[in-house]
Amino acid sequence: MKQAHDKRRRTLLGWLAGTAVASTASPAWAAAGGNHIARVGDAAMALEFDGQLRCRVLSKHAPRPGAVTGFAPSERLRLKDGRWIERFALTAQAADRVDGPHGSGVRHRFTGVSAEGVEKTVAVTFHERHPGFAIVRIAYRNTGAAPLAVTAWANSGHTLRPAAGRKPEFWTFSGASHLDRRDWVQPVKAGFDQRNFMGMNASDYGGGTPAADVWQRDCGLAVGHIDTVPRLVALPVRAVKGGAAIGVEYELEATLAPGESLATLDTFLALHTGDYFAALDRYRQVMAERGIRSPDTPAECYEPIWCAWGYERDFTIPLMVGTLQKAKELGLEWAVLDDGWQTNEGDWKLDRKKFPAGEADMRGLVGAIKDAGLKPRLWITPLAVDPGSDLLHDHTDMLLLDKDGAPQLVTWWNSLYLCPAYQPTIDMTRDLVRKILGEWGYQGLKLDGQHLNGVAPCHNPAHKHARPEESFEKLQDFWKMVYDTAREVNPNAVVELCPCGTSYAFHNMPYMNQAPAADPLSSWQVRHKGKTLKALMGPSAPYAGDHVELSDGGEDFASTVGIGAVLSTKFTWPVDPKPKDSFLLTPAREDKWRKWIGIYRDKMLPKGLYRGELYDIGFDRPEGHAVEKDGSMYFAFFAPRWDGPVELRGLGPGRWRLRDYVDGRELGELRAAAGTATVALRFEHALLLEAARV
Repeated sequence: MKQAHDKRRRTLLGWLAGTAVASTASPAWAAAGGNHIARVGDAAMALEFDGQLRCRVLSKHAPRPGAVTGFAPSERLRLKDGRWIERFALTAQAADRVDGPHGSGVRHRFTGVSAEGVEKTVAVTFHERHPGFAIVRIAYRNTGAAPLAVTAWANSGHTLRPAAGRKPEFWTFSGASHLDRRDWVQPVKAGFDQRNFMGMNASDYGGGTPAADVWQRDCGLAVGHIDTVPRLVALPVRAVKGGAAIGVEYELEATLAPGESLATLDTFLALHTGDYFAALDRYRQVMAERGIRSPDTPAECYEPIWCAWGYERDFTIPLMVGTLQKAKELGLEWAVLDDGWQTNEGDWKLDRKKFPAGEADMRGLVGAIKDAGLKPRLWITPLAVDPGSDLLHDHTDMLLLDKDGAPQLVTWWNSLYLCPAYQPTIDMTRDLVRKILGEWGYQGLKLDGQHLNGVAPCHNPAHKHARPEESFEKLQDFWKMVYDTAREVNPNAVVELCPCGTSYAFHNMPYMNQAPAADPLSSWQVRHKGKTLKALMGPSAPYAGDHVELSDGGEDFASTVGIGAVLSTKFTWPVDPKPKDSFLLTPAREDKWRKWIGIYRDKMLPKGLYRGELYDIGFDRPEGHAVEKDGSMYFAFFAPRWDGPVELRGLGPGRWRLRDYVDGRELGELRAAAGTATVALRFEHALLLEAARV
């Protein structure tokens, strides 16, 4: 026994840098409760495994070097009787150099066996170009003589702990969608418990970005999966005693015959400083290397927008045409015809009360928009079909059905879901896009609806799905078809995907070139959704703040312009048929709209680089955002009231001239040391500053 024990000790890896391999490593051991520890990692993060394959996370950088979690059964398997297998006696370990889409790195493998006869192999890969980002894949093998029924696996289950002497204060980003349209970024208070399931969390709310993050002032942890197909994982975040717990969980029904194996998805564990932006930005880079990347964006994606939704479904052609010249005069460049032009969702026929001459009137409206010097965009809500429509009467085979054969409800329009993985649905939508952009002459699409973010598994036998989950997994292919069709008709078409109130499905992002705030409930949502989408789509992504009328007070332009978002409005003019809920552009409001649209066009901050790593949106006060453009730095600070010092970060060494570019006030010169300067500022709600080199 002693010989075997000594041999096992000699084969375990010690501290490995990203370029080290087993043959060149010298073992480094520490003792913890009688269990030997193997440590692997890179220049930013280390993982320590004990003799039962429990794991803890260590930071190798200031401000908090050392362990940030305790030892925990981070990767585990659940049996049908509800028990989790959590302890696996370590039996072997190896490492090898790897190279691939993420560059060169080292894969470390640990194998252990549980008392139940389950063999577990942990594969953890560190790539040199992605420090602090570990890719984790686990394989379980039934070494027993009887079949083994399993119901779930869990990866990277850790509890982030506060530093010694510090009270537990945490924030979280969660990429799931919820019916109440809650904030994507929230403080983790006592009792916080959010499962963050990537499937349907309500009849028509589902999908999202398969990543979650918890952070405190000095460091944070992010987890998620990096499969190129959306998967029905959960990313639970919970407030627990002494910390914030996070992990990846996947439920399944499987029976492992003797000798049979089960492998998890490729998941990730990322350690970072600052808020969640750095982790999501790294996730975006890794996914781009796997082929999931946002498209290049034409200049049209950054042009400011007027939308006729201010008139809502009461719009008429004369009302809309009568507003176009005012929109152009104010400096807007898009005119969007929103919901209400159609007889119903599904048939997509023109409402003859508004378009008595049918398609001739629609083409005439498009011509009027272009004659006014604006670009036309049209609203549609694909995958919805109304009861009473001809489509539903003639093609019930297109419906997405649940396991009981019932249709799925789209609540906002009282519609039913069509299956995106069924060829007739695909063909019908392709024909509609070609008509809108080709025959009618629109130059962009507004694809709208919370139901567009994710769909339930489809059990319609007419579709002959290999698995019900195909509907969920192939939604991204549906959006690829829409995007490719639009760009075939018009290479500069703007394809805006607005999944109302939901957390964007990351796998859909390659097939849209503009992402709005999607019905924000507050200016806070405008800002943190912007930070999120700049991380997930790129620092110059054309994120739109959505109609400014949805911000605090209905006119908080600063929350859009200051963070580098595309400006959008839905004012009515010169009259509004809805006096109760009017968006009429009064003379006073017109002055404000003219000023802010002018600032937007002058600065065009969305084309700059959003520097989300500079300010922690959870802990920094005042709330700060920064955009780098044309050699200058643009800062936006937000607080109900502020009177005190503020750090201007990201400045290069030298002298800078500081200016309030909203009110045109010169604030003097300053010298930046080590990229940061501190100034005393006083403001209410918002202050937007330009720092230009002297």
